Amino acid sequence: MRHILTTVVSMALIPIGAAAQLRWYRPRPVPQINFQNSGRIDELTRAGQLYLSLADAVALALENNLDIELQRLLPRIAATDVLRASGGGQLRGLSLLVNQPAPGIGGPNGPLLTNLTAGSTPTPLVNTNFSDLALISRQQNNLSVAGGAPLSSGTSIPQYDPSVSGGFNWMHQSDPQFSTVLTGGSNWLVSKNTNGSIEFTQGFSTGTQIDVNFDNTRFTNNATRYTYDPTFNSNLGITVRQPLLRGFGIDLNRRYIRIAKNSEKVAALVFQQQVIDTIAGISRLYTDLVSLNEDVNVKRESLKLAQRLYDDNRNKVDQGTLAPIEVTRARAQVAASQQALISAEGLVRQQELIVVTALTRRGLASASIRDAHIVPTDSLTVPDQETAVPLENLIADALKTRPDLTQAGIQVENTQISLKGSRNALRPSIDVVGVVRNGGLAGDLNPLSGTVAGSVPTGGYGTTLGQIFRRNNPTYGVGVQMNLPLRNRVAQADAARDELQLRQTQIQREQLEDQARLEVADAQVSLQQARASYEAAVQTRLLQEQSVDVEQQKFDVGLSTNFLVIQYQSFLAQARSTEVAAKGAYAKARIALERATGSILRTNGISIDEAYRGTVSRPHSPAR
Repeated sequence: MRHILTTVVSMALIPIGAAAQLRWYRPRPVPQINFQNSGRIDELTRAGQLYLSLADAVALALENNLDIELQRLLPRIAATDVLRASGGGQLRGLSLLVNQPAPGIGGPNGPLLTNLTAGSTPTPLVNTNFSDLALISRQQNNLSVAGGAPLSSGTSIPQYDPSVSGGFNWMHQSDPQFSTVLTGGSNWLVSKNTNGSIEFTQGFSTGTQIDVNFDNTRFTNNATRYTYDPTFNSNLGITVRQPLLRGFGIDLNRRYIRIAKNSEKVAALVFQQQVIDTIAGISRLYTDLVSLNEDVNVKRESLKLAQRLYDDNRNKVDQGTLAPIEVTRARAQVAASQQALISAEGLVRQQELIVVTALTRRGLASASIRDAHIVPTDSLTVPDQETAVPLENLIADALKTRPDLTQAGIQVENTQISLKGSRNALRPSIDVVGVVRNGGLAGDLNPLSGTVAGSVPTGGYGTTLGQIFRRNNPTYGVGVQMNLPLRNRVAQADAARDELQLRQTQIQREQLEDQARLEVADAQVSLQQARASYEAAVQTRLLQEQSVDVEQQKFDVGLSTNFLVIQYQSFLAQARSTEVAAKGAYAKARIALERATGSILRTNGISIDEAYRGTVSRPHSPAR
């Protein structure tokens, strides 16, 4: 028994070393997530103020944004599918959801605070969207074009990871006997059976399956008529199964490995798209924050004008040269300007909270970050001249550069690879099976039997092993096993459905490309319109400033009324706010065009390696 157990265990340990034994049964290390912010945010904070440029905002997003951190894990998850497929397992797939930052108070293309009054009566704007969750919630974009229903698994693939299985059994058995002839005086037949077996199994990419089985038995009993006691019986056999139709072919059986490696590329491209969407969102939020701060300055200037008019009117009333009702009207204008300023400052604070949440790992959990006010150090500018790039060139750049289009093409390729398994499952199953086996039998002569040794060799377990390796008792066999479905409707349905889903994937890939063309064209039109609107807004503001100056001069000499002065001041305030909004709309249209063409990372001087590491040595100012 001890010899059998030792042999079985030693054969199990031959292929592997001690270190490998432990490594194979331990989980691979996965690092913990660090929820501490990078030191950059502390460096930029002074006296409760966060001095932030657009380049700093982008750097903070790469270092701290949790949407980017979430997608950093995707390539590692894809690598586990490669490992799983290399061992012969099915794939678990990837989530291709990309998160976009919250729209913010200004929204992706929404207007800012542009209406102080649209008529002769002051009408302050009261904001009603302070608690609108749509403005502060992240948006999601699903980059999958393969659809929600998975493809059929198709023909099963071999298990590439070799496995060793075995067992050891010992049994003591006592059977009552009606006669003592067999046992030589006892009415109990007592036997002891010790069995040890080990099996090695491995599959190969050709579809070949190899099984090696080694079985050993030691048997003793108290029967006097048995010539040998104890007896040793051992068998070593090899079985090879090779499919000829279903399950045959290296390309077929390695399809999961190819899909998993393609999925690694998809994961890297999805991460790149996440960086693009995050940087575009952060740039948009920063632009809105700058615009909102400029609008606050406009409202403060409007309040100063209204306050000056109120003071002038009050002095004239005191001097008896103006009716008291004009003081009331001027005071109403001051109140309206104050309301507009309060609303503008509230919007700035809301936008600050959204920006800070997007640039940190724990959002508003830290009181110092929560209470900090952002001081944008960059201003919005509109270039004197626009670089004219033909739409065809922009679309060509987008189709070549955008990672969402590239990964969609890989998804189509993966669907085509998977379809091979569905089509192969239509074939009949015809396998060639070969068997080679050698056996050994030996034992010690039973002195109670009173017989002489026969043709069975005398000896112990070593004698049995000697017979096996000398091939004294060989067994050979070869055969063909066939499974021929007579209707095969399940496989036909799976193959047809998978091909139809491939067509859907191709259509969705084309739709995504059409959407990219539309986004580029729309962004170009929006940029042109935003520039024209900005130029018109500048001209309107200049004319309104002249109108206010003229009307104030006329009022000072008694040739105009207080009502007209208030009206023209309101028009000027509206024109200034419109100019701020138009400048912000231009900046956001530029960001939208850079995102649509896939050039926003290049514009901001960001490399994917830098983004994946989450460390930015030196922020780069956007090259616009």
